Order: sequence, then C-alpha cells, then structure tokens
Amino acid sequence: MTESVFRESTAEPRTQSVPLSHLSLELGHLYMEDFEAGPGRLREHFAEVRVWMDAARASAARRAGLKRTRISTCFLIDDYFTRFSSPAELVPLVLKEAERAGLVVDYLARESGCAVADRIEPAESVLHRIVESPPPGTYGFRPPASQTGWLANGRRTPTDRRSALGDVKTWQPPQETAARNHSVFMDVELWSEEGDRRVWSCAFMAAVWQLARLGLLRHLGKPVLTPRPWDGGDFPDDWDRLPPLLRLNASAAPFSAYRTCTLLPNRFLAVEDAVRLILDQVDVDSGALRQVAERSAREGAAVPTAVAQRATYVFYEEPADFFPPEGT
Repeated sequence: MTESVFRESTAEPRTQSVPLSHLSLELGHLYMEDFEAGPGRLREHFAEVRVWMDAARASAARRAGLKRTRISTCFLIDDYFTRFSSPAELVPLVLKEAERAGLVVDYLARESGCAVADRIEPAESVLHRIVESPPPGTYGFRPPASQTGWLANGRRTPTDRRSALGDVKTWQPPQETAARNHSVFMDVELWSEEGDRRVWSCAFMAAVWQLARLGLLRHLGKPVLTPRPWDGGDFPDDWDRLPPLLRLNASAAPFSAYRTCTLLPNRFLAVEDAVRLILDQVDVDSGALRQVAERSAREGAAVPTAVAQRATYVFYEEPADFFPPEGT
C-alpha cells in the first residue's frame, strides 16, 4: 500500500529563471574620490577600459564559439559607503565620459541595492547562505562567520596557547585549506558595527554584486536586483529615488550572464581576491545553478562548476598623479 504525500504549493517555491547573456562586462566600480578628482579621472578610466574591453569581447566570443555573442555592460556607483553629489549631477557625467571613449553603458546600478533592493535584503540573504569549510584539525570552537563577521580560507593561528594538560604550545602559523605547496591565507571581514547599524564590507557587497550579475540571486524563488527601464527623462536629485538597477539601453543584451568580466584599477585587487573567497563558500540557490547549467550546455557555452571561477577581471595601473601619497 502506498501513501499519498500532499504539500502546499507554496512550500517549495519555484525558482524563476532570468534571461542570460554570455558575458556581463563591468565598465567601472568607482568611489567618491574618483568623482571628486573631476571629469579627467573618469575620462582616463574609460579610455583605459576601452582598450581592454575589446580584448574581453574577443575572449568571450572565442570561448562561446559563436559568431554572435550576447554581451551587456554595466556601471556601479557607490552610494552605500558615501552619499556624494546626486544622480542628476553624476549619472550624466558618467554617461558623457563613457560615450566620449566610445562606450555604451547598458545598465547602471547603485551599490546600496546590494544591501536593500525593493524591500529585499540581498546581502543578508547571501550571509545566511555561507557554508564555511572547516579546515582539517579544527573542532568548531570558533563561532561561525554569521556571528563573528569574519570568513577565512583555512585555519587561523590558534589563540589558545595551552593544551588540555596545561603545557604551553608553540606558535602555529595559519594554513590555507586548499594550499598548493605554500599557503596564501586570507581572513575577510564581512561587516562592521556602527552603533546599532551593520555596515557591510566592500568585499561582501561586491560578492553580492557578482552573484546578481551571474543571475544567481533569488528570494523565495524570485530574481533579485532585476533591471528597470529608464524613460530617458532627467535623473532625480536624491539617490533613494533612483531604482537600484536601471536599464539605460533599450536594445541591451540581458543584464545577468554566464560569466562576468570586471575592469578595475589595480587598487581593487585585494578586495576582489576577498570576493572570490566569499563566493567559494556561498551555497548558491540550486535551482538557479541548474537553470544556468542546462541553458549554457544547450548553447554550447558551458560554464565552470565553481561560481568564483565564472568571474574574471582586468586590473589596470592608474596614473600616480590622480592619487598622491597620503600626507603630501
């Protein structure tokens, strides 16, 4: 005799799919000091990006093995750590300097949208999906990253200098879990506390941003950080009145993609190393992963199994005169 099992239709929400490009190409991820440096700073940035963008497009086409690849561009403005100027002043400046370099910005995003977007908290959701990989020889005495706000890629230096018998232990170095010959140990801060407010770190926000660009963010099965079309009117004076993610180009390829490429100044290198560490320990929505795998396979554009390996970068050297040494 078999028994019937009944479930509420809402008990297992269906994972909604999102349209996908072959490549999401980020043309900039700049901060207040970049805009304070004036239009010349943006002009130099986009001129350098233009050189590398052609190589990124060619690489995507070669990898996909297709005559025509879907590539979308995006630009991220920091309105989370600092509120500088206004959309009405900054966005036209960004678009003007991009156009001067022969670039088209398809999508414009506010970094604060990685914290809160449409009453959903993407960063908080990703935090609860972190699954730490305990290094060999550890016994779980340290609280999880969801409590401490720190995430490592291996075993930290022990803080207890005495054994159970009271003997003083010798110093032990930290150890990377997947080290090749020698360790490159990292311990990444996910957030800090400012009064009663949690401030997400730059690395953690960038990890959320990467997941959005890869089409892997879901809330109760629904996509998170979905683009809204812009009507072409004036941009608002208040950042909070600007949608978290805008589609500026009506004919643009989809925002999310099988792979991402981010073009950045080399001062972001350490942050993006931390981003990859975080991505390696996020339990991404299985339905979203399955959809990407099935669709990319049908197109003959298979993607790496590891999510962090789907993100690529180009780091360029900045002119020294833009950021003089501190104290000068």
